[in-house]
Amino acid sequence: MKNASTIYLFLIVCLTATACQSNSTGELYAGKAFHKVQEIPGKIQCEYYDLGGEGIAFHDSDAVNSGSGNLNKGNDTLSTFRADEAVDISYTKFHDQIDNSPYNVVNPEENQLYVGWTEPGEWTKYSVEVKSTGFYKIGIMYTANADGEIGLSVDDAEEISLIKIPSTFHPKDSIKWRQWHHWNYLDKATEINLKKGRHTLTLHTVLKGHMNYDFLQFDLKTNTWK
Repeated sequence: MKNASTIYLFLIVCLTATACQSNSTGELYAGKAFHKVQEIPGKIQCEYYDLGGEGIAFHDSDAVNSGSGNLNKGNDTLSTFRADEAVDISYTKFHDQIDNSPYNVVNPEENQLYVGWTEPGEWTKYSVEVKSTGFYKIGIMYTANADGEIGLSVDDAEEISLIKIPSTFHPKDSIKWRQWHHWNYLDKATEINLKKGRHTLTLHTVLKGHMNYDFLQFDLKTNTWK
């Protein structure tokens, strides 16, 4: 009966959490959604990467959160968001034209959390629920002080969809640090085929780094699209 109880408990956990999501090799995923499983189609907020820690829900090049609790000194939620984790997080600020400068291609929302200080080889993972099988176009709200490249993988598959990220560097902006704060939205960054159901989605920083990621937008492709 002890073994039966253990199996029963395991099944309950699998049905009520994301901890039992298998990857492409059949291994169980030890992470789980940060707040709730994000849905596709829809907007995937990059700061809501999964719980599970280094090597499970994310990989970061160092153990210090350069934004929350460091650059951002306040005690409010925006300044301390996930400060005890290594993924570097900050938020958009509209004072002194930090993130609302005239050099933006597309203006972000104010007080919007984002993942920043990215380096090649880093990644963050997201538990997602795909509502419909099909091809999805993917958009990204980002900054990049040089041409870069990111990648997306599903359920830890070896195949990664690579996405070229155009630089938002603007030579007329004389404030050097603000070159990391020129925002743009890339509407059709790539397309990806997704099956209905629960999956993990991994966002990889591949080339150059020093990009900021606000959100990924997934829209189901229709026959009217070109």
